[in-house]
Amino acid sequence: MITKDLILRVFSAANILRWNDHIHPFDFFELDKQAHKMIIAYIVAKFEEEEGKKIDWVKLIEGGIFEFFQRIVLTDLKPEIFRELMSKKAKELNKWVIENFNEDLLVLKGGFAKRCSQYLLEPDYAAYEKRILRSAHCLSTKWEFGIIYPWNSMIYGIEKTRQEVEESIVFFDDLSGIRKLIINKKYYGFLDLCGQLRFQQRWAQAFRIPKTTVLGHMLTVAIFAYVLSMEMNTSNKRRYNNFYSSLFHDLPEILTKDIIKPVKSSISGLGDIIKHYEKKQVDEKILPLIPSRWHIEMQYFIEDEFSDRIIENSNVKRVNNAADFDDDGYNTVDGSLVEICDKLCAYIEASMALEYGIKSLTLVKSKQAIYDKYASLKKNGIDFKQLFDYFC
Repeated sequence: MITKDLILRVFSAANILRWNDHIHPFDFFELDKQAHKMIIAYIVAKFEEEEGKKIDWVKLIEGGIFEFFQRIVLTDLKPEIFRELMSKKAKELNKWVIENFNEDLLVLKGGFAKRCSQYLLEPDYAAYEKRILRSAHCLSTKWEFGIIYPWNSMIYGIEKTRQEVEESIVFFDDLSGIRKLIINKKYYGFLDLCGQLRFQQRWAQAFRIPKTTVLGHMLTVAIFAYVLSMEMNTSNKRRYNNFYSSLFHDLPEILTKDIIKPVKSSISGLGDIIKHYEKKQVDEKILPLIPSRWHIEMQYFIEDEFSDRIIENSNVKRVNNAADFDDDGYNTVDGSLVEICDKLCAYIEASMALEYGIKSLTLVKSKQAIYDKYASLKKNGIDFKQLFDYFC
């Protein structure tokens, strides 16, 4: 089971500032950067797959999570220092990362800790997936730099930084996904829209610390959904679906912003109207930014996101228990798991703010309401009360 310490480590990235030695119009946090990176990696990998390349999606997802853990431990290092040290002491630094996380990872099922060690210590392990993730890291950095550059154009050394950022992308121009994202403004528009979710703070009506964003929230939900999928011993395809359904579950908020639950539930039928509007906006403004051949999968990820569902005879079908369809042929999604992880993350966000001493009636009531509804749930042998009780 996931330990409290691992949960806190994941959320600690919401406090880790990026570009804090530059003038910036708003705060950039490591959690948001990692979320954006994982979305970009998905896009690049999909394009590579269409070129006939073999993608190990489990290694890509897990590699992104392992690199996230690495950045949590080593994030205080400036990029140029990080690169210099990794070029000379990569094995020693990565061993230190593993030692920092090993106690929390060893209790997880499915050999997660062993694969983390392989990924960080064996250069040939998941080499292709590492390259995709590295390209996504560089492109996400380029997106951030595009925002801060005008604010820092007078600062000494900024042109050298700009050159390094640009050159880092050129190194990956053999990847068709990178070429298409750079050249095609439509595809880059999808990347840009997803990045804009870091401008939208969660719990807009309540002051909180840390101020998690919609983009960062999507990644925390995805990580917990993936790890708990391992705990349930699901198939690889089901893990893939659970991770990306979680990573994209709030994608419509790019266009609608976060409509809080009291508004959705205030009038009978209002929730259905909002859902219909979200679908219309997604169909008209988001899906056109990605290749049409991806539309079915993206719709499958984000529509009816909290329902267990399968694909049968080319049709999406709701099911009572995804575990009854743990076969790649069903393309199963544990929407109920995504929902529990979504509410668990909201519960943790409220709890952390209250622990910081922020006394807000909104947070207190919301925390209790989430606990009352979700803490007693069980799914495929997992008792979620343990996770909620960490933050009582």
